[in-house]
Amino acid sequence: MFKFIRVPRPALRRLSKAAAVATALVVMAPAQASLTNINAFLTCRHAQLTEFPGTIVDAAIATPQLSTLVSLVVAADLTGALSGKGPLTVFAPTNDAFAKVPAPLLDLIGSDPTLLTKVLTYHVTTRNADPRRSLIPSQVPSLQGQNLFLAFGAEGATVNQSVASCKGVKTTNGTVWLIDSVLLPQFK
Repeated sequence: MFKFIRVPRPALRRLSKAAAVATALVVMAPAQASLTNINAFLTCRHAQLTEFPGTIVDAAIATPQLSTLVSLVVAADLTGALSGKGPLTVFAPTNDAFAKVPAPLLDLIGSDPTLLTKVLTYHVTTRNADPRRSLIPSQVPSLQGQNLFLAFGAEGATVNQSVASCKGVKTTNGTVWLIDSVLLPQFK
């Protein structure tokens, strides 16, 4: 059986105002976070691509922070494929991204041409893939065969677990997006 307690009217008003303020704060916090994310999304999405008058390989060679990637592409004999007809999209790990890979793993990948080719082709798709445009996560097939997952979240534009630069480089045969980590396919 319930027993009702009589609350004086002034106390009830104070309680109602406090409840209204608390509710407003709870409701507004996620809305503010979402608004911030939408603003970041729009800013990133509208960043202009840099135009480069050569191929993806030419652009990578001209970018000092991609020297590790360039040396691996040469070692895997992929320069011809990445200089060919597009459109190609390359998610290019920077030198700093390769530095995050444990040395024994990087040595293993670099010493096995088949494994190296699988890892590098996992960074390439034959589609015009723009990670800045994916508020709803999407996927694109890589040249290696497995899918890459594109999204825009709290970290910004992402490809799998890597954060992509908002400013890509448009070349004569595709687009290059700098990413902050090396993408590794699932090995079977």
